[in-house]
Amino acid sequence: MKKKLAVFDVDGTIFRKNLHFELIDELSWRGVFSKNARKTLVRVYANWLEHRGTYEEYRKKIVSIYEKELKGCRQKDIVDASKKVADFNKDRVYIFARDLIRKLRKKKYIVVAISGSPIEIVKEFNKFLKLDEVFGSVYETNGRGVYTGKIVFEPVKHKGHLVGQYISEKNLTLERSYGIGDTESDVSFLKMVDYPIAFNPNLNLERVARRKDWKIIVEKKDVIYDIGNFKIINPALNPVI
Repeated sequence: MKKKLAVFDVDGTIFRKNLHFELIDELSWRGVFSKNARKTLVRVYANWLEHRGTYEEYRKKIVSIYEKELKGCRQKDIVDASKKVADFNKDRVYIFARDLIRKLRKKKYIVVAISGSPIEIVKEFNKFLKLDEVFGSVYETNGRGVYTGKIVFEPVKHKGHLVGQYISEKNLTLERSYGIGDTESDVSFLKMVDYPIAFNPNLNLERVARRKDWKIIVEKKDVIYDIGNFKIINPALNPVI
């Protein structure tokens, strides 16, 4: 029998923060990236926290900072920083994702994760997650272990295609398959699986999930809520008072 598949997003779905953010922060402190990189990062993060932009805009700006700073850096320095960040953050995962991964693995599912964060940090983080396969953004090197600054693979743009290719190569089945994501970039694979879950979704994914009648799960502090048919209040459009 073909093995069943479970697909997870990473940042905001398994990891409670953003691996890309943490890696840039560490590289800046180490002097591999400029101090200005961290200043820009903090400003971009503050804009998102203070509702001056969407999460997707925040994510794209993080990618832009990383690409600009990466050119000329040694791959070894990125890997070393990734190891430090992964070890420090290894336990900062959501309870729902952690427990679901454990249950799925006991049932012999193939569990994979797709992230927009660099593959170096995703691989190091997976040394603690121990998933069957992980995918992250791949940046070009010049053959001597130095980055050119160009991105050669960005899975966040092709998650559905990547899942389709993976199940074909590994001879897996989508029957009783699971998908867990938190933003609209995850829709392309969520619509492929039998059991899609919008986890702590942003507004765009929440709207898609309600339209398609997908399960919506929210984890707040140490409580997990199955939203079901509860109405989501957007204070800007539907003030409580």
